Amino acid sequence: MKHIKDTISFIQQSFKSKEFIPLHAPTFGGNEKNYLIETIDSTFVSSVGAYVDQFEEIMSSITNTKKSVAVVNGTAGIQVALRLVGVSTGDEVITQALTFIATANAIAYNGASPIFLDVDIDTMGLSPKAVNQFLDEFGELREEGCFNKKTGKKISACLPMHTFGFPVHLGELKAICDAWKIPIVEDAAESLGSEYKNKPTGSIGEIGVFSFNGNKIVTCGGGGAIVTNNENLGIKGKYLTTTAKVPHPFEFYHDELGYNFRMPNLNAALACAQLEQLNSFLENKRTLALEYKSFFDTSEIKFRTETPNTKANYWLMCVELENLKERDLFLAETNTAKVMTRPIWQLMYRLPMYQHCQKDQQLNAQFLEERIVNIPSSVR
Repeated sequence: MKHIKDTISFIQQSFKSKEFIPLHAPTFGGNEKNYLIETIDSTFVSSVGAYVDQFEEIMSSITNTKKSVAVVNGTAGIQVALRLVGVSTGDEVITQALTFIATANAIAYNGASPIFLDVDIDTMGLSPKAVNQFLDEFGELREEGCFNKKTGKKISACLPMHTFGFPVHLGELKAICDAWKIPIVEDAAESLGSEYKNKPTGSIGEIGVFSFNGNKIVTCGGGGAIVTNNENLGIKGKYLTTTAKVPHPFEFYHDELGYNFRMPNLNAALACAQLEQLNSFLENKRTLALEYKSFFDTSEIKFRTETPNTKANYWLMCVELENLKERDLFLAETNTAKVMTRPIWQLMYRLPMYQHCQKDQQLNAQFLEERIVNIPSSVR
């Protein structure tokens, strides 16, 4: 109990407050109001406007990719990204069960089924070893791609998620997926500013997708972005997310099923102002992470840090408790003290709509599910 009380006291001192301390609050200290007023004055508040174009250019620059597409949220971005790499009804997508539900839902929106494979303890993200073991047992390589020998269905994509901004082991994962002809779509919703071997997350797979939800490191209320180095996929992504309308001065003609997933110019204006501050946000959060690490080094609680050859954005910082009982006690005590903490997600295959999905033993995922807790991580 003492180590929990010490933790509460440290967090209160760190955030200089004994009032409610949120998990991750947005910070608006730049040009947000100026850009919003400018957008309102321009009357271009919907999906056509200068800030949408500017947002896409900035995202391509930050992620070192050739094409960026602004979308209404990260979930919609993943849905479209999976379609772009060839996922269709009846297919399967390899992913992790330890993730936010949007990852699994985006697969289901395409009429496909998730295959839930285990995560690595160090990254909390999809394990290359688990993927390799699964494909060795169930994979069948054909001219048309990789197929699941158990179900007979095509495995059309691999969708790793960079949990809390900690990059997965992308190099190993990409080598395995390339050998099996499986394209990687990075669920980079939580990892804006994170790097794997000096490359931005989202830029290493065929496509990457980011989220700008209210609790992310950079927010525009909602919003998302698809990024890719495949210009053709980027162009197609923009087309599909803007209702697949064929350009014409006045006629409305749509030649395939598209989506109204456009990011409004108002949101894009807010996003541009936030992205101008990304580097300072990253530095601020890294300072907090170092303070947490220093404190927890002498505690019974383990603070999770980035893995070698990676740079985490420390979006949501987290600790590892000794067991489920200690985790629940920590959650109860901190929240009672108005220090907001939360457990990691329930594993996807425990949810009713995904109980039927194929999975492996999930030993690491279950270990983490019982122990990981997020702690206040806001920019101070």
